[in-house]
Amino acid sequence: MSAWKIIALIVGGILIFFGVLFIWGSTGDQGSLGWIPIGVITVGIGLALVFLATRKSAKPDETNVTLKIDLPGNVNMDAIKCRSCGGTLKPEDIKMVAGAPVVTCPYCHTTYQLTEEPKW
Repeated sequence: MSAWKIIALIVGGILIFFGVLFIWGSTGDQGSLGWIPIGVITVGIGLALVFLATRKSAKPDETNVTLKIDLPGNVNMDAIKCRSCGGTLKPEDIKMVAGAPVVTCPYCHTTYQLTEEPKW
């Protein structure tokens, strides 16, 4: 949370507190009916500050990264088989974990990291 949001929340809370005190004080023995509008305005400003400080910003905080790979020549995908049971794996079974492709077999539930064998 940024510094201005924290300051706005603190100031808004103080304004709401004193606004309620003004409204409450107007009902006392030495109170004046002129304190009620001051209290209502103070509470309204405090609520507006709290609202502005707590609403979401237009920009999301998370960043999505798209990696595009340019492969040389025509590349065909071979069918991937599970090392344990030989079941056919689908692209949905492969996930990136800590930067490495990891596959979970939907048949035998074996999990292992995919490695690429050298081409030579």
